[in-house]
Amino acid sequence: MKLKSLQDTYSLCNGNKIPCVGFGTFLTPEGSTTVNSVKEALRVGYRLIDTAAIYGNERSVGQAIRESGVGRDEIFVTSKLWNRDQGYESTLEAFDRTMNALGMDYLDLYLIHWPIGKGHEHDWAEMNRETWRAMEKLYRDGYIGAIGVSNFMPHHIESLMVTATIAPMVDQIEIHPGLNHTQAVEYCQSHDIAVEAWGPLSQGHLSEMPALNEIAERHGKTVAQICLRWHLQRGIIPLPKSVTPSRIEENSRIFDFELTPREMEFIGQINGPVGSGADPDKVAH
Repeated sequence: MKLKSLQDTYSLCNGNKIPCVGFGTFLTPEGSTTVNSVKEALRVGYRLIDTAAIYGNERSVGQAIRESGVGRDEIFVTSKLWNRDQGYESTLEAFDRTMNALGMDYLDLYLIHWPIGKGHEHDWAEMNRETWRAMEKLYRDGYIGAIGVSNFMPHHIESLMVTATIAPMVDQIEIHPGLNHTQAVEYCQSHDIAVEAWGPLSQGHLSEMPALNEIAERHGKTVAQICLRWHLQRGIIPLPKSVTPSRIEENSRIFDFELTPREMEFIGQINGPVGSGADPDKVAH
């Protein structure tokens, strides 16, 4: 598929369309910082906005969308269920809080944020299944356009599918040069699960990857643009974040060049740094 703009889309397994690049809001504080950055992203042309209950900025994301002048039906909004809210009834209650904060009556995508939460080291599989049962209900009732997971590796998904009647449509994983998650990406893509990349710019560690400078200079691009292009050519939806207008726009200019197979392979072989260092098999608070 030849992607030409931020508003080009992939089809999820249920037929819904998801933009090929999103705008992340992780660590963007509630208030004017979030409102202004999301409005700027929408002005530039981003149409996928990603937030989460634990980010504490859902209210500001909703405000920015309402003030942007872009129709709600043109924007793909994602939020995530936090660990302490896993479980059937608690998921339904948490979803209501998210929708109230966003000021919306439907959500395009809702994700389980992590597979294992504090205090559930031994019953995480059961918790995920109960949570998923609630998400399937919300999906069938028409409140959510698509449901999925975040930070799930193949074995977490296989465990979920023991009782699931609907397969996850998306898996959002930390992916960037130095952290390929090749096995998880291949698993998802072979099972018709779209892959999103959080932290696609290595959580600010790109300056520690001088090997990318030569490729960037060759294409007349920044290292960040090279990384985002690398994700696109892997069929992965990157979710770059920034609060700086010039960077928000810079990160969108990734459709006018193409990395060669050799460059793709080179970037894929970079070792570290590992970004956040978060391990999906360890407890997330």
